[in-house]
This record gives sequence, C-alpha cells and structure tokens, in this order.
Amino acid sequence: MPEWLKIRPPSGERYRTLRALVDGLRLTTVCEEARCPNLSECWSGGTATFMLLGELCTRGCSFCSVKTARRGDPVDVEEPEKVLEAVRKMGLRYIVLTSVDRDDLPDQGAGHFARTVVHVKAQVPGLLVETLIPDFRADEAALRTVAASGADVLAHNVETVRRLTPSVRDPRATYDQSLQVLRRLKELRPEALTKSSIMVGHGESEAELVETFRDLRAVGVELLTLGQYLRPTEKHRPVAEYVHPDRFAALGALAERHGFLHVASGPFVRSSYKAGELFAESHLRTRAAAAAGGSTGRAGVAPPFRSTLPLAPGAS
Repeated sequence: MPEWLKIRPPSGERYRTLRALVDGLRLTTVCEEARCPNLSECWSGGTATFMLLGELCTRGCSFCSVKTARRGDPVDVEEPEKVLEAVRKMGLRYIVLTSVDRDDLPDQGAGHFARTVVHVKAQVPGLLVETLIPDFRADEAALRTVAASGADVLAHNVETVRRLTPSVRDPRATYDQSLQVLRRLKELRPEALTKSSIMVGHGESEAELVETFRDLRAVGVELLTLGQYLRPTEKHRPVAEYVHPDRFAALGALAERHGFLHVASGPFVRSSYKAGELFAESHLRTRAAAAAGGSTGRAGVAPPFRSTLPLAPGAS
C-alpha cells in the first residue's frame, strides 16, 4: 500500500483502559469487528462506536470483515445498560450506535436500537446519540421505531455508487432502497441530522460520485463521509484504486458544493469518524442553544431540511 496508508498499531494507556472496559462489559465495537484503521486514534482519545445485537451479520457484503450467519447472536437485553455504563465511565458526550444486519429478528433489531437510545439519553442529560442503522429492508415500522427514539443523528450508509452496488453490497441491500431509507428518516424526524458514507477505491468514476452526491442531497442527507476502501483479507473484494489524499480533498470540496452541511473526506475517514461527529455535536448544541434563547438562528446554523424531491428513477 502507499505511504499515506500506514496504520499505527493500537497503543496508549487510554486505549488499554477502554479495551479493558469494553471486554469487561462484553460489548462489541465496530472499531474491532470492522478492523477500522482509526482504532488507535479514536480509542486512545476515549471515543468508540458501539455495535449492538452481536457479532454475526445475516448479510454478506464483499467489502466487510464482520462474520456472517443465517441467524445472529441471541439479543442481549442488558446491552442498553452496558452501553450506559461505558458512556458514564468514559465521560462521553456523543456516541454512535450501529449494528449488524439482523434479518432473522421480527423487527430486524429496530426495537433494540430504540431501547438503547432512550435508556442512555434518559440517564445522561445532554448526551447526543447517532444511530448508524442497517436498511431494515426499508420497513416502515422499523424506521418509525428508530426515528421516534430521540436519536440526534440518523445515519445509513449508501456505501458506493449505483453501478457498483450489486457487486459491493449484499443483494438485499440496493442503492434505491438505501435512498428510500434516508428519505424516510428525514421525513419522520426533520429536526434530526441525516448522514451517509461512501467508500472510494472500488472503481467508481467522478461522474458517478457526483450522481451519488446529488441523490443523497435530494433525499435530505446533510452529513457525508468519504473514505478509502481497504481490503480486510484476501477473501474480500480487491481494491481498484488507492486514492491520494489530495484527491480526497478535491472530492470533499466537490461534495460540499452540492450543499452538504459538512463533509469529512480522507483515506482513513469512516462513517463513524470523530471529525464528523465533532461537527454534528457543535451544530446540534449551537442550534439547541439558539432555540432555548428564542433566537431565530445563528450564522452557520442551517434550518431543518425537509425533503421535497423524489427519489432517483426506479425507486419505490
């Protein structure tokens, strides 16, 4: 791999403390399961993304290292309390909750997501929560459940451009279905920020990326991350291109011109990336302060987005 993709191994006292805490609570983090290249940086800084509903995913995407099975792990009913304990001990103000796909559950795990959000927010005043959800097959009841949980940021990853979706993602995860999920989340909770992520390096063109930027903005997405696809093992989809950091900067600027509130773009950027989370936290807290003070708004704080544009052709 090129020089700019060298990764430091996890280290530092803060990382070791957090690792012991996570292991002791038997929590799963996407940082470890997805082999995130930012694990050392984020864990040493005291942040993490918690992965709910076990370690087994019922889907099999060609880019992902998370283990797959027809049925997932038994749902841990104590998981909301375990997440709360981790939040308290780490002194967190902003957390990300994500999960594997759970097509084997009647509600696909939406209720567990919602219970966790409600529990931690009720016990930690001022805590901001981002939910990075599967597509739930665009099930209306599941989306309503998560939207009503009170999560401050509602995220779902489109992952790649339309043309490459069938070869990159599980056949049950379609491009239009992801757009439908993102549009519906914004319609259900217009006051929440919506977010998505794209991996580059699969062989996509700039024109295809621009099309994806437009599609995401058309369904109300306000926050976007762009990162390099890194092949987890030899069994996974090969990398078509290692994109230079200068190119990432140019793509980020191009995306911003399409109207996103914030774009985090770089080789090591992932959907749960602390630069994006810091922006979301600052934006949400500033907006809340303005509302509490009776202000009509402050410079740089956008009003809630309400989607009025249709989905891309072919979407249901």
